[in-house]
Amino acid sequence: MEPGTLIFIGVIAIITFYVISLYNNLVRLKHNVSQAWSNIDVLLKQRHDELPKLVDTCREYMQYEQETLTRVIEARSQVATAREKQDINGLGQAETQLRIGLGSLFALAEDYPELKANDSFQHLQSRITGLESSIADRREFYNESVNIYNVRIEQFPDLIIARQLNFSSRALLVFKDAELTDVNIGQLFKSH
Repeated sequence: MEPGTLIFIGVIAIITFYVISLYNNLVRLKHNVSQAWSNIDVLLKQRHDELPKLVDTCREYMQYEQETLTRVIEARSQVATAREKQDINGLGQAETQLRIGLGSLFALAEDYPELKANDSFQHLQSRITGLESSIADRREFYNESVNIYNVRIEQFPDLIIARQLNFSSRALLVFKDAELTDVNIGQLFKSH
């Protein structure tokens, strides 16, 4: 073979391997986003299962707080619907409402000493607080994964492959400004 042909074949091989590498990196990033979402989804399901137990325990003691309990139940339902549809924007809004409802519920529990002393309530409060913390950590990881993915599909030369193969941007999981911090259950008890 002639040296020109060998150089041409070498250049084509290098370009092919480079394109394959770019594609594989985009696929890896896309799957990182999916995995990060799955981690949040598991925690949301666990909290979804715990909330009715908490509401039932509170209902025994908080006869006059039905509006707060109803808000928590409705927000739980909205979170479940958004989670099932993988509606990230809807989930952020529903999560904000649920966190506000839980904050109100735990703050009202201060007025019910028998409820605060209930072992089941204490266990559920601790469990839900732990889940809230884990959700916040996973949300941060999810948003970081989405940000890395979105930046890569917009950068040259990755954007050429991303556009050709229909890699689309993903939405960040954002809570309203009033809810950027985690629910601090201990602080809520101290404030009343």
